[in-house]
Amino acid sequence: MGKRRKGRQVDGIIVLDKPAGDSSNRSLQQVKKLLDAAKAGHTGSLDPLATGVLPLCFGEATKVSQYLLDAEKQYRTTIKLGVKTASGDSQSEVLSTSEEKVTLEEVETCLDTFRGEIKQIPSMYSALKHHGVPLYKLARKGQEVERKERNVTVYRLELLDFRGDEVDLEIDCSKGTYIRTIADDLGDKLGVGGHVIALRRLKSGPFHEDQAVTLETLQDIHDKDGLEALDRFLHPADLAVEALEKVDLPTFTADFIRQGQPVIARGLPTSGDVRLYDEGRFFGIGKILDDGRVAAVRLLNLS
Repeated sequence: MGKRRKGRQVDGIIVLDKPAGDSSNRSLQQVKKLLDAAKAGHTGSLDPLATGVLPLCFGEATKVSQYLLDAEKQYRTTIKLGVKTASGDSQSEVLSTSEEKVTLEEVETCLDTFRGEIKQIPSMYSALKHHGVPLYKLARKGQEVERKERNVTVYRLELLDFRGDEVDLEIDCSKGTYIRTIADDLGDKLGVGGHVIALRRLKSGPFHEDQAVTLETLQDIHDKDGLEALDRFLHPADLAVEALEKVDLPTFTADFIRQGQPVIARGLPTSGDVRLYDEGRFFGIGKILDDGRVAAVRLLNLS
């Protein structure tokens, strides 16, 4: 006999307000346990220091998690000037300090260099992997490896407040942007060092903090009303890909796609990925081929 799968078949996305101090995976495992979910995955790590929007995908929704990983993000952060740390945040050793004061004008001038497309070298304390091992694990052992410079985009960078040695920023950015690296680089440009002391993610793709629910709330509802009461916090999987054009097909045509056959349909866009619906019911991601047909990229088995 085959091994019985553990947990409930739960499909959808919970937008968690991740608490400070927890890793993204620990938060995921706590919610998975509360839901008694058979399958779960998060959509890119938030630093333990960070709080805020962490979409958690369950069941069939894990098949669209990559789109959330690739989505634009929005953060609010506080940077402490005058102290440079190994990790770019407050959770590692201090490398240097400076008593030199900087002016608002100097900060504003430096911030201009972080708008638009910029280059970053990921921190050794990031979750990027080197030969399958996260860099932060190597850093904790005192090891350092070469990291390739990468291009990222800062769409908006707003200075919210300046308090002499602290800077509050709000940042809209592309995937792969490290706020700790911005803090570290800003401190270096100002000649005084700098690191993140507070970080909150406000948005991840289509999800924002107004939709986020805390672990405490989930626990309270679970304890009072049972695990199935938590299902009301599940957002439908297609919300994660709402930026893609929608293609609604008759069941007859949708069945051909499910069988692996590209199809031609009325009103298809000319290129790119699309959301596939079977007479209004979301069932996967498709891609427009060069010949104008649409083929399956990822199919979901939603009840």
